Parts: sequence; C-alpha cells; structure tokens
Amino acid sequence: MSASAFESRRLALQRRMAGAKLDALLVSHSANVRYLSGFTGSNGLVLMLVDRAILFTDPRYKIQASSEVDCRVQVVRGPLLPHVLAVIKRLRARRLGFENNRVSFEAYQFLKEHLPLKTALDPVAGWVEEQRMIKSDDEIDHIRRSVDLNSAAFERAVTRLRPDMRESELAAELDYRMRRLGAEGPAFETIVASGPRTAWPHARPSSDKLRGNALVLVDMGANLDGYASDMTRMLFVGRPGARVKRTYGAVLEAQLAAIDAVRAGVTAESVDRAARRVLRSHKLDRAFVHSTGHGLGLEIHEPPRLGKKDKVTLQAGMAITVEPGVYLEGFAGIRIEDTVVVTSNGCRVLTPTSKDLRVI
Repeated sequence: MSASAFESRRLALQRRMAGAKLDALLVSHSANVRYLSGFTGSNGLVLMLVDRAILFTDPRYKIQASSEVDCRVQVVRGPLLPHVLAVIKRLRARRLGFENNRVSFEAYQFLKEHLPLKTALDPVAGWVEEQRMIKSDDEIDHIRRSVDLNSAAFERAVTRLRPDMRESELAAELDYRMRRLGAEGPAFETIVASGPRTAWPHARPSSDKLRGNALVLVDMGANLDGYASDMTRMLFVGRPGARVKRTYGAVLEAQLAAIDAVRAGVTAESVDRAARRVLRSHKLDRAFVHSTGHGLGLEIHEPPRLGKKDKVTLQAGMAITVEPGVYLEGFAGIRIEDTVVVTSNGCRVLTPTSKDLRVI
C-alpha cells in the first residue's frame, strides 16, 4: 500500500473530525491502526490530530514501525496510554474522541480518570470501519489475490482427500496448502464437517473420519498481505441421493439469486431477501439461520452485514460474501459461499472455484 493511500485515509478521517469538532481521536483497534498507518505490530495506538497523526508503540517494534509507517512514530516504554495523554495535555485538546466499541473498560476508566478536567471524552463508534467498507482498487486487488490463493489451496488439498481421512486432517491439509502458496495463514479457523455435523454452521474440525455416502462442508479463507478471503464449498463422499441433490440445488439457486441482487444502490436486506425468497419456495427458509453475507477486508468480518434488517445501502467497491445455507438436524447442512465486489451495475464474483457439488 502506498504512503499516499494512508495519508488520504487520514485526511478523510480528519475532515470528519473537523465536522464533529473533535481536537483529537484515539484509534486503538488493530485493524483500524493498520488501515490508517500501515503498522502491523500487535501493540500500537494512533492519535489523530487536526493536522497530523502519531503512532505510539513500544521498543520491540521500533525498526518495524520505521519501515511500515509513514506518519510520526513515538516509541515509548511501558503502557502506551499515559504517553498519549501527555500529548493531549500538552496540546490542551478540548474534545478527545475514542472508539467506544473497541476500548476496554479498564482503558476507558484510565482515560476518564487522567484526562484534564477541561477535556471531554467523546464516544465515537465505527468511523474508521465505515471508511474501510469502500475498498480502493489496490485493496480489491489484494482481496482478489487472497481469493485466488485460497481457491488454489482448496484444489490442491482436495486431490489428497481420502474417504478414511479425519476432519482435522483435511483442515490441516487446507491450512498447509495455504501457507505453501504464500499465505500468512488462514483468515479464520478452517471449518471441515462431515455427515450430520454439516448442520452445525460453525462446526470445528473433529477427529471423526469423513463419513461414507455423506456431505463434507469446507469453509476456508486465506490471509494474504493482511487481506482476507472466504469461501464455502460442498463435497460428497460416495454417490449423492435425490434429497442431497434437491437440497443442494435449492441452496445454489438461492445463492445465485442473491448474487444477482447485488449492485450499488440496493440495501443489504434486499440481497438477503432474495436468497430467502428462493429458499421459501423450496420450504427451506426456516432452515436458513444466519445472514446472507458480510463484508471482509483487513478482517474476516467487517461491515456491511447482509441480514434481514440491515438497511445499509451497498456501494461500488464494497467487498462482501454471499453465503446462504440450510441446516437440517439429523440430515445435513449445505452452504455455498463466494467473495464478490459490488459494482455500479451488479457485482464481480472473485471466487473462481466451481460451485458444482464435487463427488469424491
């Protein structure tokens, strides 16, 4: 990411600060710190001021920060907050914003107790996350490369699948293939479930062997250069019966309908509604127990959420997942998920992997 990209992001945030009459804004969430400064370390705070930004970190990250960060860096010993407050006091800031949905109660209490009496502490939620919803061309390219790597890892791992393989073995093979292809690691804990356990939307891989004549659900994502991808595909070990084919066809129809509904200017809930309408026609809508999708980027789950009551208007440049699913206890669960980018007249599906039910 170019230095000018980080500067542009900070300028946009400073304009919003000016509109809200904030003298300073403390950014503490690690993904937001990275978005504004480029810093990838585990201990950093960004103090946004009206005319500049300061990254605070500790001596472990002195060399790293000097390489990654394009704004001023202040390396300090001990807890970071007292040093942030020293700057606030020196500048006599009257209003300090903070990410109230990201700050611990302990940190909030410290700020409240140690700020000057004339400095107001103003809660600010979601400002940086709202900026992050619209991806630049460079960010979309990062996500696309993460998606491509993830799909390549899936293809390589599936060739090694054996009917007597354990769920945990397949998950480990998927993670291994990601890293071999250059990923920093999985974007989340890889999900592998077989048989009736596919009806658990977030099943963790177990030591159970893949069942014969049963579905296998694989939900995986890679983290590449900080950006996440997300994909779910279904396998079948053996020969799928009529009910499996019928249910799979219904979920695929719902997923394609939701993708067709994605475009700039529509609401997130309308995309969700498109998927549910199809599943209702198959009498499967009550088995769809989660939202149709979510944003992704520096985090695997970001705004916007594509759920029943989410009224966010989609905009060109948003990167989202489309992942309807049905979960039938005692039978199976089926989910199909792609990563897509919203465009002015539709969307671009980034996931290259076939959505056919793969028979092993």
